Amino acid sequence: MDETITLLREAQAGDREAAGRMIEENAGLIWSVARRYFGRGVEPDDLYQLGCLGFLKAIDGFDESYGTRFSTYAVPKISGEIRRFLRDDGAVKVSRGVKERGAMLRSVRKALEQELGRDPTVSELSAQTGLSPEDIAVAETAAVPLESLQQPSGEDGMSLEQVLGDWTVEERLVEYVALRQAIERLPERERQTVFLRFYHGMTQERASRVLGVSQVQVSRLERRAVKRLREYLE
Repeated sequence: MDETITLLREAQAGDREAAGRMIEENAGLIWSVARRYFGRGVEPDDLYQLGCLGFLKAIDGFDESYGTRFSTYAVPKISGEIRRFLRDDGAVKVSRGVKERGAMLRSVRKALEQELGRDPTVSELSAQTGLSPEDIAVAETAAVPLESLQQPSGEDGMSLEQVLGDWTVEERLVEYVALRQAIERLPERERQTVFLRFYHGMTQERASRVLGVSQVQVSRLERRAVKRLREYLE
């Protein structure tokens, strides 16, 4: 620990060799963060280099008087640098086709709500649009804005952010893209439950009517989905 602080102080004073040593000694940490973004159109080595840039920014911005471990401070900086590149470079974005399906679904959902006097079920949406339940889930979750992480669900007022963990503001921004990808990996019914409960703010009873299952089944699906998401995001 003392050696790390010494190197850190030297690097902050402009010693490039000390900064280089810190990167070498923390290569595992940088790679562990970079791996979260594999398969998104950027080569692993490029992600690592972006991570190194974020790590250097962490060196410059770290204030040991706050009593925070440097590695704790560095992780969101590393992730943030990669995330900014993916966002600005356009490597992570919702495809035009998905956006168009999302707009169509909103229109069909509204029409069916007026016709039926209730929320349409996924099977009813599927029959009306010709889309599979999985395509419906992807289209509706992909179009949801970042703020939905903090949107309270129906009866308990808990947001998906609160259910999954206590993230800082910067970590929340970093994790959003990873969370969306994780949701898309969920089994169909669990994915549908997540977007009805947390993105549309439905109660378990209301979600059960949309899905055509019992409230108890919705509760079980929700628990399983949250457990999987936690595992995917570790």
